[in-house]
Amino acid sequence: MIRTEATTEIPVHLLFRDGPDPVPGRLRSAVVGRRQGTGEQPRLRRPAVAPARPSVPRVDPELVERPARVLPGGAGALAGLCGAAGCVATSWWAGVLPSSSAAAFGLPAHMGAAGAAGLGPAQWAAYAAAGALGLFGFGGLARGRTGRAWVLGLFGRYRGTVRRTGLLWVNPLLLRRRVDVRLRHWRSGPMQAADRGGVALRTRVLVVWRVRDTARATLGVEDHEAYVRECVEAALLRVPVEAPGDTGGAAGAAQDALTRLVAADAGPVGIEVFAVRPVRVEYAPEVAAAMHRCRIAALDARHRASVLTSVVDSVEDTVTRLTLRGMVELDDRERKVLVKDLTVAFCAGWGEAGP
Repeated sequence: MIRTEATTEIPVHLLFRDGPDPVPGRLRSAVVGRRQGTGEQPRLRRPAVAPARPSVPRVDPELVERPARVLPGGAGALAGLCGAAGCVATSWWAGVLPSSSAAAFGLPAHMGAAGAAGLGPAQWAAYAAAGALGLFGFGGLARGRTGRAWVLGLFGRYRGTVRRTGLLWVNPLLLRRRVDVRLRHWRSGPMQAADRGGVALRTRVLVVWRVRDTARATLGVEDHEAYVRECVEAALLRVPVEAPGDTGGAAGAAQDALTRLVAADAGPVGIEVFAVRPVRVEYAPEVAAAMHRCRIAALDARHRASVLTSVVDSVEDTVTRLTLRGMVELDDRERKVLVKDLTVAFCAGWGEAGP
């Protein structure tokens, strides 16, 4: 404690401590004045800095799947037939349709001199209108399949998603992107992982997932399948995987943790992940030989301990029976010698009967 006439009692450790500022965004000067004869200057406390929050992937909030406007396929087929009929009627009107073809369509062979003057601006306009109607009608016909969807866009803008099945008519001016919305599974190749001790592993995982929001999965990321693979790789580097041969029951915990992490990363882009399950785990090539030797040594030590336990039990049982039945009377020295001889004999017998 420092006690002077000009100051009150101030603990020494408070003169050199920078505590957090209870009021964010403000600087509070420490209540420490200049002490006589010390030359110490007042110190300013630094404001506390709030820890940064982990970043969460964000997607455009307006990019949400919504149904697109489509018509039944019959409407498109009818429009196409009307366009084709208009082309035939225009050809008959211009007089370029042969007599045999006109008779086949049920039209009179000649229209007169005024109608057969040839192709003029009116005929070309009729051709253009009928042809556009036919192309627009037949060009928009599409077949919707179960488990497949179309993401429609126009000039880079999302216009809706088609999940209907059967014959449909979709505006041919819209850009279509086919998306598989069925329940899918993906078996990965060897991926890097580690166990709880930090030993390098190679694992193959089985991922069960599906596209829940087609708009975000298609337009929110460049390739949603590659994004799922990258999420799995990132999760494997954060979650310890059960090493080969371990029986600690950590496989279920690792699967739950992997599924939770991958689902949290893939959810904002419209992908629903149901399970991420390691199906094959092995040591990395650079540590496989060393871990194999360690495992062999551990098995050998376990086997030796088991043999020694069996030998000790057998010796104890033999000596106890001989003593209780009065077959021998042994003092301490003789008992030690008998135990030693029996131990050597039993160990030799276990060694000959062993592998």
